[in-house]
Parts: sequence; C-alpha cells; structure tokens
Amino acid sequence: MVDDDPDFREGLVWLLESRGLPTRSWAGGDAFLQALHSGTQTRECAVVLLDIRMEPLSGLATFEQLKALAWPWPVLFLTGHGDVGMAVAAVKNGAWDFLEKPFQNNLLVDKVEAARLAAVELVQHEQERLRMQQALAALSAREREVLREVLQGHYNKNIADHLGIAQRTVEFHRANIFEKLQVGSAVDLAHRLGRLGLE
Repeated sequence: MVDDDPDFREGLVWLLESRGLPTRSWAGGDAFLQALHSGTQTRECAVVLLDIRMEPLSGLATFEQLKALAWPWPVLFLTGHGDVGMAVAAVKNGAWDFLEKPFQNNLLVDKVEAARLAAVELVQHEQERLRMQQALAALSAREREVLREVLQGHYNKNIADHLGIAQRTVEFHRANIFEKLQVGSAVDLAHRLGRLGLE
C-alpha cells in the first residue's frame, strides 16, 4: 500500500489485514522504491496498491520505475474522480486495474484478491515453465531429434525412416521423452509447450 495520506493509508491497511491480507505500507513512491532497491522489501508475490496522486513522486512515475525494474506483480491504482483518464491509460500500459475513491470496501478487497490470485497463477506458470525448460535441456541429442519429429506430427515409422533408426528405438525414445517431460501424449506436449511459450 503506497499512499501519502496517513489516515487513508492506515485505514486501508486495517481493512485489508482484517480480511486476512497481510499488508505493508509506505508514505510515498520514493520510499517504496527505496525499500525495493535496498532489499528490505522482497519481490515475493504481492499486489501493489498505488495512489495515483502523490508528492514528490506520483503514482504514475512510481509505476514507470516499477516497470523499468521488471516488477512482475499486479499494480492496482487508487484514484480520485479527476484522475480516471490517467488510471485508464495506466491500465492500458500494464497496470492491473484501478479503483476510484471513494470506493466500497468489499469492492476493493475483491479486486485485491483477484489480483493476488493472478499473481499466484503467474508464479505457478513461471515455475512450470522453468521445470519444462530444465527437462527439455536434459534430453539427449537423439531424444531432441525424435521430439522435433513427434511435434511435427510424424508417426513412429516415419520418424524411424527419417532418422535411420529402428521403429522400436523411436518408441523407446518417445516413451523416455514423455516420461521426462511428464506428459501423456504428443498433443498434451504441444499444448503445454504452446501455453508456456516454449518452442
């Protein structure tokens, strides 16, 4: 929670913690960024609530610096009526969402919870992607050749002909590949690689 209004900030921290959402707060974007740079605030899975109007560093300027740091987690802007246009532009620029003050407490908590779940899914996606990358790197040169053929939709007999090996050898490599990559079929493998953005 980053907001330069101490009463609003404290009230919001109380609200979120009363709903089971552990919260830390900063009085401005500069203090929050300093905490990130110093390592006192880890980059663990978190949602950032960011007031759009702050001095000396605005919420938008803070957001731009977060983007430059490759901040991976959702940013939810809190904005007054006159700043809705800026908030919409920020969402188009990668912010998660915005909420106009004054807002209903339940609406805020719902948006924070939705953003938190999205952040958790992102962590899980990146962990699965890393595991798949490591599994692909661990394949032998021959397994990689067979894998390329499998992903092109070729049958075992055609793969054997293309690679100049026995069909039984192709079946053996294919079974090893599926076991190492923890997939049940070529279709499953193709879907998973596509979803993870891996070739």
